[in-house]
Amino acid sequence: MTEKYWSLKRCDLFGPLSDEQLHRMESRCRMREVPRGSPVYLPADAADGMLLLAAGRVKICGFTPDGKQSILTFIDPGEVFGELAILEPDAREEYAEAVLKSTVLLIPRDQVQQMMVEYPGLSLGITKLIGLRRKRIERRLKYLLFHSNRDKLVHLLLELVEQYGKESGDGIEIALKLSHQDLASIIGATRETVTVNLGELQAAGWIKVGRKRVTVIDLKQMADSVSVPVPTNPGGGDRAEPQVGKARPAPNYFR
Repeated sequence: MTEKYWSLKRCDLFGPLSDEQLHRMESRCRMREVPRGSPVYLPADAADGMLLLAAGRVKICGFTPDGKQSILTFIDPGEVFGELAILEPDAREEYAEAVLKSTVLLIPRDQVQQMMVEYPGLSLGITKLIGLRRKRIERRLKYLLFHSNRDKLVHLLLELVEQYGKESGDGIEIALKLSHQDLASIIGATRETVTVNLGELQAAGWIKVGRKRVTVIDLKQMADSVSVPVPTNPGGGDRAEPQVGKARPAPNYFR
């Protein structure tokens, strides 16, 4: 079996498909190795299919009117992204960049649509995925609009605990390397503000800050401070958009 086949098979969304369906999908997929820090796609690239991350990590970003980067979410191996191309065959609106050296599969739109007809469960899965990501963005937007920078940072750290938390000797470590600038880009603050707030949370005994690592020591205090439930399954949560110019043919990135 090829690497493309096993990448599709390991994806929760495509795993239930039959071997024959997976082989047909594999034959249409194109694979690309993306160096760290390189774009997977850019705003205004043609949205000609959905993507599956086989290895590495990708971040999905937008840009503010003044050109600052806003990180919307991170994509981990086995997850799909760019899924709106299945429903809206226009230009990409967001920007996807490899955080680590990554392997990405492009699955053509018509192939996914054909599989959705043959296996209705795939349609339901994609619908749930879109709804889940929209819910997360709406929740974060609420905090961006109505809360202080400190509360926004606390809320983000709790969200990251849900998705990437793992038990450690000191508490629950967020197993995702993020710089202070990365955190600032997610909550719409400055790097300096994030640094100050992390220092305050550490002084309060709620977190421990390491090199691009944060360990949450007092999860209940943090959750109570922003009136949200305490994450009950750290690391077990679900993981999951600049001016748009004229669409152009997608670069020949994939093989």
